[in-house]
Amino acid sequence: MEKMRQRVGKWYWVCPVRAYYERGELGKKSIDNYCIAHWESCIRYRMDERGEHHPDYMLPNGEIREEL
Repeated sequence: MEKMRQRVGKWYWVCPVRAYYERGELGKKSIDNYCIAHWESCIRYRMDERGEHHPDYMLPNGEIREEL
């Protein structure tokens, strides 16, 4: 668990994308591609760092999925 904490983006543990994945609403690809490996490329992460608001149902690639 400690290794995982070091590899993920700082917002991972509170990000709704993680919750969508854990509920089976999103595939592992979003988590692997953005939350763990390349979290700096996550649009949600970049917006958070700039203090910009974004909806909870926005995916790491910027796609809006209101049904989530």
